[in-house]
Amino acid sequence: MDLNVTWQKKPQAGMIDKPGTAIEFKTGSWRGFRPVWNSKKCIQCVLCAVYCPENTIPVKEGKRVETDLDFCKGCGRCAAICPVKAIKMKPEGEFKK
Repeated sequence: MDLNVTWQKKPQAGMIDKPGTAIEFKTGSWRGFRPVWNSKKCIQCVLCAVYCPENTIPVKEGKRVETDLDFCKGCGRCAAICPVKAIKMKPEGEFKK
């Protein structure tokens, strides 16, 4: 065994040569449930945006706007935290064509 060979010198099969980011890979495609926001019922407390672990609920000029479904994982935290229940989680299959 050659003790002078380090991990940096060993060839790696399938080695990643460029790290990816969430911006490059839209991860919302494997979501099981989709948040459906009722803007008329919303009181703009923006708690949903604060508690979203993926930062997929944009806030512009102090008000939330539509969820970025390209990156939403469908965890349901936004719906659970909403004090007026303006967000409902619906099965993703209802939206597939």
